[in-house]
Amino acid sequence: MISNLEKYKADLDRLIADGGCLHMAMQAEFLPEQFQGSLKKALKTEKKVSEFLKKLPSFSGKYQTWYSEALSLLKQLLPDRVPDFVKLYEKSKTRKKDITYENYVIEDALQGLHVTRGWQKEKVVGADAAIPRFRQQLNIISSVKRRFESSLFDIRQLVQADLFDSELEAAKELNKKGFVRGAGAIAGVVLEKHLAQVCENHNLNITKKDPGINDYNQLLKDKDVIEVKDWRFIQHLADLRNLCDHNKKKEPKKEEIEELIAGVEKISKTIF
Repeated sequence: MISNLEKYKADLDRLIADGGCLHMAMQAEFLPEQFQGSLKKALKTEKKVSEFLKKLPSFSGKYQTWYSEALSLLKQLLPDRVPDFVKLYEKSKTRKKDITYENYVIEDALQGLHVTRGWQKEKVVGADAAIPRFRQQLNIISSVKRRFESSLFDIRQLVQADLFDSELEAAKELNKKGFVRGAGAIAGVVLEKHLAQVCENHNLNITKKDPGINDYNQLLKDKDVIEVKDWRFIQHLADLRNLCDHNKKKEPKKEEIEELIAGVEKISKTIF
């Protein structure tokens, strides 16, 4: 079975490669004359230039998908760089009305924002100002790859994720064979450990001596780490787990434990 470490490396390689193509596509869209001039020098013929341009993706059409995937990976592997990554894309809430080269962001370019001055329509800033912003984003993602190769990289969470996957696979097998309570108990332990790790990731301390799923869940909601819909979903999973650990009058159903295991898998892959 491929490890989480290998998955992350493969995802990073793909994101970096896609980012390189998007960087060229961005130049082709926002600085067409300059970019095509450079291509002509490198490729020599108009035909090769035309063929190259046809293979480039649409930056405006593909960037959002790249951004979402890159941001999700960054939250897991290099969370301290997330604010830097986001501010290169999003317009600052404190940005003044005057839009300049210094405060222009990628979101502006995707919206086609072009600022001019005076009756002669002298250009102040245009979409090409977003090119160095994207280049910085790509450099941040590339730095994650370098972190894999550094002796300073802490792979504890990646190893833990592999263990959680293995435990959930074991829970699935137990549930299939009729050991419903045992399967639910294992899934519950995985959920509790994951939520504890999420709290640690966000430097959240819990004062209760022996906290459980609901304690971690409430803390994460109170500190705005998770949304209300996720908080409710985790509450529901905790109720299903309690059928296995605490409620001896009602026997949990196989379908309920399947739902619990699937829910724990979802939470462990989407909330960091």
